[in-house]
Amino acid sequence: MERIKLSFPADTPPLSVIAALYISSSPVTIDSSSAATTVPTFVFSDGRKLSGTSVLLRYVGRSASSIPGFYGNDAFESSQIDEWVDYASVFSSGSEFENACSRVDNYLQSVTFLVGYSLSIADVAVWSALSGSGPRWESLRKSKKYQNLVRWFNSISLEYAEPLNKVAAYTVKKGLGKPVAASSKSKDQQADGNDKGKPEVDLPGAVMGKVRLRFAPEPSGYLHIGHAKAALLNKYFAERYQGEVIVRFDDTNPAKESNEFVDNLVKDIETLGIKYERVTYTSDYFPDLMNMAEKLMREGKAYVDDTPREQMQKERMDGIDSKCRNHSVEENLKLWKEMIEGSVRGLQCCVRGKLDMQDPNKAMRDPVYYRCNPMPHHRIGNKYKIYPTYDFACPFVDSIEGITHALRSSEYHDRNAQYYKVLEDMGLRRVEIYEFSRLNLVYTLLSKRKLLWFVQQGLVGGWDDPRFPTVQGIVSRGLKIEALIQFILEQGASKNLNLMEWDKLWSINKKIIDPVCPRHTAVIEERRVLLILTDGPDEPFVRLIPKHKKFEGAGEKATTFTKRIWIEGADASAISVGEEVTLMDWGNAIVKEITKDEEGRVTALSGVLNLQGSVKTTKLKLTWLPETNELLKLTLTDFDYLITKKKLEEGDEVTTFVNPYTKKETLALGDSNMRSLKCGDVIQLERKGYYRCDVPFVKPSKPIVLFSIPDGRQHQSLSAAK
Repeated sequence: MERIKLSFPADTPPLSVIAALYISSSPVTIDSSSAATTVPTFVFSDGRKLSGTSVLLRYVGRSASSIPGFYGNDAFESSQIDEWVDYASVFSSGSEFENACSRVDNYLQSVTFLVGYSLSIADVAVWSALSGSGPRWESLRKSKKYQNLVRWFNSISLEYAEPLNKVAAYTVKKGLGKPVAASSKSKDQQADGNDKGKPEVDLPGAVMGKVRLRFAPEPSGYLHIGHAKAALLNKYFAERYQGEVIVRFDDTNPAKESNEFVDNLVKDIETLGIKYERVTYTSDYFPDLMNMAEKLMREGKAYVDDTPREQMQKERMDGIDSKCRNHSVEENLKLWKEMIEGSVRGLQCCVRGKLDMQDPNKAMRDPVYYRCNPMPHHRIGNKYKIYPTYDFACPFVDSIEGITHALRSSEYHDRNAQYYKVLEDMGLRRVEIYEFSRLNLVYTLLSKRKLLWFVQQGLVGGWDDPRFPTVQGIVSRGLKIEALIQFILEQGASKNLNLMEWDKLWSINKKIIDPVCPRHTAVIEERRVLLILTDGPDEPFVRLIPKHKKFEGAGEKATTFTKRIWIEGADASAISVGEEVTLMDWGNAIVKEITKDEEGRVTALSGVLNLQGSVKTTKLKLTWLPETNELLKLTLTDFDYLITKKKLEEGDEVTTFVNPYTKKETLALGDSNMRSLKCGDVIQLERKGYYRCDVPFVKPSKPIVLFSIPDGRQHQSLSAAK
């Protein structure tokens, strides 16, 4: 796209054009100071001009190569986009505003975007019309009247927060107050403390363009859903304030850490779409941290303590000074040298900060700054025998790296005063702490120590096991990253502590996968029953039918129609002689005969087709497969929670609450079209649910492995389903 200039009257900015330009990063100079311009106009370098909001928006859509499908992927989609771009103007008509909201809300019931399956200028046009309507849309947005429309609007606002926040200045110039993409909580919300976790939250003291945040995981496990909340909130605030995020590995405990965890954490961070400025390691600062510890000892703000650990813990609880608290500087430095060398004497010691042993907040009672650990470090080997604690290293590195705001979960609340005191004693720049509530989910462990135990005991297949709450685990279960992002950002930076159900997350996921995933058919292999249609086709024939009746992009599948078809045993047992049933994607049939074995189980059925019959009159709608040698072997895998208690309390032993039955495999037959499935593909098995392909087709003797994806309905334990 060549260099051009956008001119428009300052009081009537073309929000959709501006938003499209920022989203697509188009090289356009925006000039709202031209008094001579009465309509939005593109002025090209050679003097040519284009005028009118819709004309300019379509030009951006056609020219923006950075966003595939921005103006549709084919002529039909482009025409649909034209319809929506024209329709967006209806929102500016006062009498038609709510009718327009209602229409779009209904349209969005089963789709994620207005046209196709990615953002287009149709979405930009309608989003901008709503955003530009000011308080009227804001009041509706806070109500529950148009939930699909609000879901769509919020999703775009969050996904494209950085470019859309730049539209803010033009929205304000238009006299509409703060834009909805970056609005703050209302005074009423602040007064009543009703924080629903929506991402309209401010960072205290944040300055646009000068915010620097860090996401600092310890490389002692894979990224789990709790870490994902912290990572995505950092991402959100960085985009909102046009700042940056640093990824820092807090690698101060060599006993737990490894390069495997570092590599997979980077992979998971990128999976979440976190754009970071750079990657750093706390170990990069070990020499500086050692110098700081020595400085504090020389200043009488830290000391070396050789009190046994259990006794030290008791003294801290009771507020009793350590016998080493008043050691001379010389004695402290002598023992510090022993610690650095990792000698027998040094291994008995630790460095503690000299804060306040009588403080009611026990985190202030002389916390440990340094400990000996002779184990090799995954990055730097055996260079050091001493390692700083999180309480000492974190505030130091935060300040040195220029972090403006440290996002921490509220479980660290009692240590905030300690964080600020350590910075004060070090003489370093203050870093603002911003708290959010830890994400707690029912029947879920987020302790890396406990998750590691499951891995070591062989109770799961690894950190990416679909029963694990790790990012890799829930993705292998079939969760789309877009659903995880939406779920977490809907919680926002809330400080409310609550135990959440998984249902909400899986419901969001269903809304994303259902409109697009192909439909296939499977029949449980055990006790399947043959239905012979006596007037069925003498010769099998094949018909192409859509894989998804509402989404052409899913393609077509070849369905074979024969006299002899398989149906599930459970369906066969529910049929009565003479009953009319519907064979899905074929038509009705009337069952004439039912054969049973000695135990009363149905073993065979026969009937006749009644293709003129109405599907509305039948009670049973049956999935079926033709009796051919083209059918594929399937393994349908269901999963359950790893523990049997909703929330483990302090002191609960995880071994007491291990769920003994967390995986169930069911053999089935599937239609031949599943031969083309790839690992990671998501499908729906008619009347069974959603599945992710974990092992695709290799050879006829090896089953395709499909993982069941929860859909947000009430969870049923596998033990109860046996």
